Parts: sequence; structure tokens; C-alpha cells
Amino acid sequence: MQTETREERSAPPAGRRPTVAIIGRPNVGKSTLFNRILGRRVAIVAEQAGVTRDRQFAPARWSGRDFVLVDTGGLVESPDRPMESEIRRQVLAAIDHADALLFVVDGRAGPQPVEEHIAELLRRSGRPLLLAVNKVDEPVGSMAHLDFYRLGLGDPVPVSALSGKGSGDLLDALLERLPDRSAAPEAPADELGVAVIGKPNVGKSSFVNRLLGEDRVIVHEAAGTTRDAIDTFLEFEGRPIRLVDTAGLRRRSRVDDDVEFYSRVRATSAIRRADVCLLLVDCREGAGNQDFRIGQDAWDGGCGLVFVANKWDLIEDRGPDVFEAFVRELRERASYLRRVPILTSSALTGRRVRTALELALEVAENRERRIPTAEVNEVLQQLTSRRQPPQGGRGDVRIYYGSQVSTAPPTFVLWVNRPSELADHYVRYLENGFRDAWNFEGTPIRIRLKRRGKDRR
Repeated sequence: MQTETREERSAPPAGRRPTVAIIGRPNVGKSTLFNRILGRRVAIVAEQAGVTRDRQFAPARWSGRDFVLVDTGGLVESPDRPMESEIRRQVLAAIDHADALLFVVDGRAGPQPVEEHIAELLRRSGRPLLLAVNKVDEPVGSMAHLDFYRLGLGDPVPVSALSGKGSGDLLDALLERLPDRSAAPEAPADELGVAVIGKPNVGKSSFVNRLLGEDRVIVHEAAGTTRDAIDTFLEFEGRPIRLVDTAGLRRRSRVDDDVEFYSRVRATSAIRRADVCLLLVDCREGAGNQDFRIGQDAWDGGCGLVFVANKWDLIEDRGPDVFEAFVRELRERASYLRRVPILTSSALTGRRVRTALELALEVAENRERRIPTAEVNEVLQQLTSRRQPPQGGRGDVRIYYGSQVSTAPPTFVLWVNRPSELADHYVRYLENGFRDAWNFEGTPIRIRLKRRGKDRR
């Protein structure tokens, strides 16, 4: 096996941002520092230890330099529980993929025995390393960080992630440890955001891992293991993809603590910033009301949607008619699914997992499609000639012309003499006509009514 040298491993490939992994024992403020550097709340922060379990990725920028910041779970010296062992494996993977390491310790607690173990682990990695002493509320004049020289990791940098004091000096020191680059790469202009959504324990993390070809996010039998929305970047069929494995969404009445609440917030936020959502359900249980509500949230938010019946390998022996009956029931219970591609998959075997992402690309293309105004009006005239608008209480309701005004999702404006009197069922008729004329499978479309430039709907 060919071995990379330290110099070869210290520089990221051309076109990739360098990666910085935040490492430390539980509850030293790693996620708070992660949020502080990003300038926004991305990672969940709570008083209890062990909230961060997966590697959390996010792009960051400081003094004109772009890099990827990775938040990790807390390391313990001798993990004796399955989740602790899994977290340790994830942290070791983050170290292995990082270009630089940010070791965070607690200035109030002082050096801990486990940190001697972590320091040795980080030294053996050969990665450029910066020691950050957190929870130092007054970095200037404080002596709290001096005790950490005993770790033998160079000059400790005092910082308060909560207040932000000392964070600028910390980032300046961090940039000195990043690989030299002549210019920071441009973010991909055509990056597609794909969120994997669904209830807890339907196989979302296994599905993501199968797509990535590695265990990039933790997979665990316990429902609700994924608490944050985890961004991972990959390239698929020549297009950069930002893949988000979201926390399982539950009915609001079952969110009974702060961590569960913020998990729901993060997952809902992931839906809002996604271009396409893959809605996973466990086909053994079938789709329930909560599944339909999750899909409706994505659809109403303007996201493209692909419905994925996961774990199909466990029921496919029931006969060839099972899928047809399954699809028929779905579309009877949720009308928006009549316009959404539905497929079966098995994250365990990998069957049709890539097909789901292929469909996501097709849906994204439909979502970004723009129809020329002349073609819009040609189809609109055909539809109104075939079925006249219902008459309002004050006489004829007339549709003069229409135009597509935006994409993602496709949005059309129709100019009408009395918008408030055009019946909703007729607007749905026009929407179906537009869908039949152009391929908008998997994406919602919006129709707005205006009168003389004044929006009445």
C-alpha cells in the first residue's frame, strides 16, 4: 500500500477548500465555537454533554480565505458504550480527512487526563494543530490558558466562544496553519441542495451513507440518532450536490426537550433551503399522516420532491401487485403525490439508491425550467377555449394573458379582469393543463392572479 507523506497530505487537492476539524472532549464548547466562527447557529448547543454526535460540515470564511469547518462529537478516553465508540470512529474519520485541527479545551476546568490522551492522538496524526482554550471570558490579561502548555501542543490561544472575545485572534492563528493557496476556489454556481427527510428511523442515514459510499454519518438502530441537519458535499453526474441528512421529524406534541425541539427547527430549516427533498418512508409501516405532512411542508415550501419507499427488500416477496397498490393508496390520500415520482429502494442493498438521486436531478431540471411567454399564452388560449372560466356574480371573468415570472419553483402570473372571482378549481384546471403541456413532474408550480398590475390573490 502506498503511503502518503505528511507534506502530501497537508495540501488539499486543487479546487477543494481546506478542511478544519474541531476536536475535544464532551461539553467544552466545540459546537458553540463552531457557530461563532460561522456567524450563525448551525450546530445544536445544549448544556448536556454528548449532543453533537455526527460530523457537521459547513463552509466558513475569514480574511478572504475559504475553508470547510467540521464539528465533531466529544471524545472519551475509554468508550464503553456503543454510541461513544461510534462517536470516536466518526472523530477519527474527521481527523483523517482534515487539513488542520482545532483542539478545544475548557479554560475553567483546566487540563483533564483525557486531554492528554487526545493530545497524543492529534500529535500522531501529523496534521497542523491549534490549541484553543475556550470559556476564557477575558482573554486579555487572563492566565487560565497557561496551564495548557503542559499538553505540549504549542501556544494555547484563549477565546470565549460564547461572547466572541478572542475569536479574531484565534482565526488569524488558524489561517496560518492552513495550506498555502494562491487563490480560494469559487463556490460551485450550480450546486444542488438535496435534503433527505422523513420520520425517525426510516433509514435516512443508511441511505445517505450508501450514496456516499462510506459511513460519513452515524447509523444507529435507535430512532432519532441524527439530531442536526448534516451537510455533506459530493459530485454526481458532473453536478455538485449538497446532501443533507436531516433529523427525523416528529409530531410537535412528542418534542419534549430542547434538543428535540431544535432538531425539528434544523430539519425544517433544511427543507426550506433545499432545492429537492427525498421523502423516505419505511414501506413495512406504510405512509402515515406524519409522512404526508412532511411531504406537504416541502411541497408548499416550493421544493422539488421525490417519494422513496425504503426497505423494500423486506416486503418485495409479497408479489408484483404490491407496488401498484402502494402507489395508488399514496396518491388517493395525498393529491400532491400525483405529480411526484415514487420509487422503491433498499439502503441496505443499495438497490435504486442512485436512481433516487438521478430522479432528484431530473426534478431539479423541471423546477428550473422556463417557458417562453408566447408558448405560455398559446397553451393558455387552448385551455380557456376548451373550458371557459366560470362566470362570476358580476358578469364574465376573463383571462387576458399570462407569463412565467420566475423559476424554482416555476411561477406564472395571469392577468384577469376580476381575479377574486376566478374559482380555485379553475386555477387547478389551468395548473394541470400547464403540467400536461410541459414536464413539471416532481416540482410544485404556482399561479398568481393580477389585475392591471395590482395583485389581488
